[in-house]
Amino acid sequence: MLLQRILSALVFIPIIFAAIWFGDPWFSLLVGIVAILGVMEFYKMPAHHQGQTLTVFGVVWTVLFVLSSHWNDWHNGLVLPLLITSAVVFSLIWLVFRYRTEGAFTGWCWTLGGIFYIGWMLSHYIGLRALEDGRDWVLFVIFATFAADSCAFLVGRAWGRHPIAPLISPAKTVEGTIGGFVGAIAAAIALYYFLGLPIRLDKVIALGCLIGVFAHLGDLAESLLKRSSGIKESGRLIPGHGGILDRLDSIVFTGIVVYYYVEWAAL
Repeated sequence: MLLQRILSALVFIPIIFAAIWFGDPWFSLLVGIVAILGVMEFYKMPAHHQGQTLTVFGVVWTVLFVLSSHWNDWHNGLVLPLLITSAVVFSLIWLVFRYRTEGAFTGWCWTLGGIFYIGWMLSHYIGLRALEDGRDWVLFVIFATFAADSCAFLVGRAWGRHPIAPLISPAKTVEGTIGGFVGAIAAAIALYYFLGLPIRLDKVIALGCLIGVFAHLGDLAESLLKRSSGIKESGRLIPGHGGILDRLDSIVFTGIVVYYYVEWAAL
């Protein structure tokens, strides 16, 4: 599995780096493709239980949410409220015309959950890339999160003995969590000097701590969704890692943390 992880990283990291570096339209295209694949995996989760999701509707609205950062400045910021309203109303109307009552509520909840969990959360990366020094901030959050995940995996595999959340994910350990937390801080400091971020070092360390915490919480949140659906992995698209969601779990949380930190507290 470790070899597969390394080979997958060698394939995907250059693509991710190039999209971030060159910006739009490539970056928005990458985020959009990842969001589509991620939400489709998400909608496969409840297939083991009662309730069928509105997959086509969910995919379309997920993409609209991802791209909403490009449009929300138009019409005095009304695009986002319109998208939220339309997601709720049109999905219910769609269900009405399907003439099926069994599992309708469960399917509706999963449909909206995928739209907000994937589409709304990933839209923050589009907004982050559009900020001043946005390219460096996106590189910072992506690679600091990767470092947190990798250190958690390696430390947990080598020294993990004490499960941290056995009912949610028995393989995750206290030792791995500490390793991921330390790895996030170390990566944040290294990226601070490498990228020359316009922020004080103490704030970078604080941000590294937040990434270490929220990367782990995002991982546990996705594990909880998978366990409640009776599956171990969201997919098999990425060898050694599982599905797209198994890689997005940390990133969707850390992206919003860095975005709001930069907007409100960093400078």
